[in-house]
Amino acid sequence: MTAQGHSIAGRIDALVDAEVSEALMSADVVARRTAQEFALVRRIPREVTVTFSGGITQRCWSVAKGDGTYRVVYLPTAEYFSLCVESDFGPLDIGVHGPALGCFGSV
Repeated sequence: MTAQGHSIAGRIDALVDAEVSEALMSADVVARRTAQEFALVRRIPREVTVTFSGGITQRCWSVAKGDGTYRVVYLPTAEYFSLCVESDFGPLDIGVHGPALGCFGSV
């Protein structure tokens, strides 16, 4: 991975850290539980190719280990997270976008 790749991963980690910290301090029980469950599957961001409708592919960053069905990734060109479904061809975008915990909690 290039030095630029490390800085991208660091920025993504900072975004996720902020989300998780805010959720853990929330009075909302569901937000706290979602953050705790996300922490169990969180990974150091790593590059992955995601397929979008129409067969378009884009390099994104996986931020959670897939559970065999779903995975949360960061789309750098859009600057938001996406919930992807796992497939034989890698992660497929299913149109659920927004904050990492929002995508993760939508399953």
